[in-house]
Amino acid sequence: MTVFKAFSDDQILAFLKDQVKAGTVYTDDATLQKQSFSSRLTDDDSGLALAYIEAANSDDVKGVLKAARKYHISVIPQDQFTTTVIGADGVAGSFILSTKKMNQIVEISKADSLAVVQPGVINGDLDKAARKEGMFYAPDPGSKPISGIGGNAATNAGGMSTVKYGATKDNILGMKVVLADGREIKLGGRTLKQAFGYNLTQLFVGSEGTLGIITEITVKLLPIPLGTPTMGIAFFDDMTKLAKGVAAIRISGVYPTMLEALDSATISALDTYEGTNYGVNSGAMLIFKIDSSTPETVKVLNDLLDKYEAKNVQVTTDATEQASLEKLRRDMLPAIFAGQNHIMEDMAMPLSKLAPMMDYISEVGEKLNLKIYVAGHAGDGNVHPTIVWPKEETETPEAVVEALQLMFHKTLELGGTISGEHAVGMLKNQWNNEELGEDVDQIQHQIKALFDPMGILNPKRKIN
Repeated sequence: MTVFKAFSDDQILAFLKDQVKAGTVYTDDATLQKQSFSSRLTDDDSGLALAYIEAANSDDVKGVLKAARKYHISVIPQDQFTTTVIGADGVAGSFILSTKKMNQIVEISKADSLAVVQPGVINGDLDKAARKEGMFYAPDPGSKPISGIGGNAATNAGGMSTVKYGATKDNILGMKVVLADGREIKLGGRTLKQAFGYNLTQLFVGSEGTLGIITEITVKLLPIPLGTPTMGIAFFDDMTKLAKGVAAIRISGVYPTMLEALDSATISALDTYEGTNYGVNSGAMLIFKIDSSTPETVKVLNDLLDKYEAKNVQVTTDATEQASLEKLRRDMLPAIFAGQNHIMEDMAMPLSKLAPMMDYISEVGEKLNLKIYVAGHAGDGNVHPTIVWPKEETETPEAVVEALQLMFHKTLELGGTISGEHAVGMLKNQWNNEELGEDVDQIQHQIKALFDPMGILNPKRKIN
């Protein structure tokens, strides 16, 4: 069918470039290919963007949205483009709006225990800057060295320290957001308590760029704890026993900063990747940390590990050895992914249901003859089963799809969520009705329509 376009691409791009004063507009094929596509996209999802824009300030963001409204063009927000759920990949003919060059730490206030940052500031860089002032930024996603605070906020990223310090949402005080209609609004503020008006700050945290573009964020900083950081590893016969031990540690009053679980398959993959030899212990591995330990807390921890039949317990206060253990956990994904197709999932369970879920994942793998690596943030009930299959198989096996469906349904049956910290993107947006229920699903769409009536912001993401 013949389509008579009202405007040519050249006319659209000329108007766009007029609106972006300080940033850069890219239209070359190489840049568009790189920023539009990732290995997560399927042919049905993919599309070459019309332009990739690196905004330098909020005026550039407003300009992009002005052009998008004028020509009814989708805007795909990107920060550091580390999403794992097809949350920032290109849509055909869209504008990809990147905030990664908006990367200034505007302020670190020790007196107010906060920092004000632009969205492109790398999580780890903010933490390093805060530590120079005797403070630290608590959220600790596995992508800490490469992900931006803006993307962390947009997806409500979690991480290894969530067990003690909460996810990104628990560490945000306020933000500035440019809405689809071009208004820049200020939400929240600098106070630790806020009770005035509806809590719109938290509405935008985790909204995945579907309601507005985050241009500035005010986050909590915490004082570096006194005491001796203590870290260690312990081994259990299986993940179920580990989960039971973790549940006891979690409510012991020790307040661990990290309780990370890795199954035997994951340990073997890490041994290959790192050149370590932890696999000789077999079973499941727990990596734990207390960032402000005392002799009493260490004794309670050791007693609980002994009670729940942990083996080969190793504890260290050496900073170098602790850094090696943290690196081991951060290298988990590249170790598993190396040389094979994979899908990693992100369910979060009520703490009392983590052990039953571990059992169920094993049953699914055996039933469908699939190799499933299981690891995750055991301290907050967040489990990451990763299903792998041979690289030469270009199509996702039906058994993999069936396994995901079974695990998702079981998660919801146990009172959990199928998206603990990686967001929804396009991979799970059809599960809104199943997890949230029809009434809440409808309200989600009403909220979207209120903030983005033209439907130009990150379409098909978060909610379908």
